[in-house]
Amino acid sequence: MHTTTLSGALVGVAARIVRIEIRLRKGGFPGFHMVGLADTAVRESRVRVMTALDHAGYPFGESCITVNLAPADLPKSGSALDLALAVGLLGAAGVIPREGLEGLVLLGELGLRGEIRPVPGVLPCALGTRAAGLGCIIVPEANGPEASIVEGLDARAAADLAGVVGHLSGLRPLPRPAPPGRRPAHGPAPDMSDVRGQESAKRALEVAAAGGHNVLLVGPPGSGKTMLARALATILPPLDEEEALETMAVYSAAGLLGGHQAVDPERPFRAPHHSVSPAGLVGGGSPLRPGEVSLAHNGVLFLDEMPEFGAYALDLLREPVGDGHVTVVRLGQACRFPARFTLVGAMNPCRCGHDGDPRRECTCSVAERRRYASRISGPLLDRIDIRVEVAQPSYREISGPPTGDTSLRIRERVVAARSVRAARAERREEPMDPQGASRRLLEKVVDAMGLSARGYVRLLGVARTIADLDGSERVAEPHIAEAVQYTRPRWDASVITGRQERRPWR
Repeated sequence: MHTTTLSGALVGVAARIVRIEIRLRKGGFPGFHMVGLADTAVRESRVRVMTALDHAGYPFGESCITVNLAPADLPKSGSALDLALAVGLLGAAGVIPREGLEGLVLLGELGLRGEIRPVPGVLPCALGTRAAGLGCIIVPEANGPEASIVEGLDARAAADLAGVVGHLSGLRPLPRPAPPGRRPAHGPAPDMSDVRGQESAKRALEVAAAGGHNVLLVGPPGSGKTMLARALATILPPLDEEEALETMAVYSAAGLLGGHQAVDPERPFRAPHHSVSPAGLVGGGSPLRPGEVSLAHNGVLFLDEMPEFGAYALDLLREPVGDGHVTVVRLGQACRFPARFTLVGAMNPCRCGHDGDPRRECTCSVAERRRYASRISGPLLDRIDIRVEVAQPSYREISGPPTGDTSLRIRERVVAARSVRAARAERREEPMDPQGASRRLLEKVVDAMGLSARGYVRLLGVARTIADLDGSERVAEPHIAEAVQYTRPRWDASVITGRQERRPWR
């Protein structure tokens, strides 16, 4: 007999519907044949499925079974097809009515006793099910909350194969899973008012949050660079519904959306160690899984001790930083992962960390400082909009009371500035270019600094963000002057003057 069941296969952080066509023939030479670009985990499903069916009292040992996984040119990986394969065999054997399988997607890994175990990518598969016009999905009990997020889809959660058989036979309907709770995607972050001193750095982070600009923090050890980066997450606007769904889909595809809780509306904050592999940073592996740049989608990617990361890994950041996505190709399979994040890099001014520190003497030579600075390539550095010097705070600043606005106050200004930009984009209005004295100042700055076309666009973009924070429709001279401080800060003055003072930063 023939039967067809439906399941899902991940392609990046999206999913495609897989048709599992089964031909079951009694008698003849027994065997199990599977075609359709199945990887090792899928091919091994034969053992799991046949053992689980035998344990449930449905032996198929004397049958000739042929399985086709369609579309045939789509690579299938993982163990999520187990449940659909087992249900298809039961439908072909007449144990359950085949009519109930129409429009039903099944996901789950089978244990040898018939228990259904969680699998990654349930949320993207649920979204793919709804997009395909299918009305119902059965998922493992542990994955039920994430499937319930998708509106307009009848999601059911099953603990074992017997429960699925009872549901499809009309005996015991499976329950609809409860919606997920909330938990923060990262630990408690410091409030901006907790950062002592560093008023210029906090202002720069406010500009970065308002305009989605990338930031490089340069300062001696212990000056508060990591604390500033973590505080940035507290002034970003909460995720809207679409962004939250995108973020949760990435975490689901990575297998990090387990349990009965989903990510919080707060934006993700990822801080990989500098020993992370290129595949761990941008994605890869077998099967292809998203990396840290995608897990930071719609949030913050913090690279502490940025020059200590591998040069190849850092250069891989050019695509996601510039385009908001990353394309990973492995063994002829290409996947595009979303990677729209705010990059925050932190580094010491030199190898010993004390260049420019009035309290301690730098022991690095000019050549050593040049080598240390050159670990971040020029093309990547050119994509970082804001560069800030973080000085060592004084005793008075450290021991004194909190200074500056709280994260909540700063977030309100950030949300207002983003609203201005969004309204301008909705009206399809071009931002007003500088005129008069502002235009002459901008021209002078571009010529004096020798900015590239990208550098000019970056400088003007930062100035426009400052104007939005200021509530100004036009970019004025003060906005350009402040943007110049972030584009070429004080410790980068040697590039403009040609003098080899302090260090030859590029």
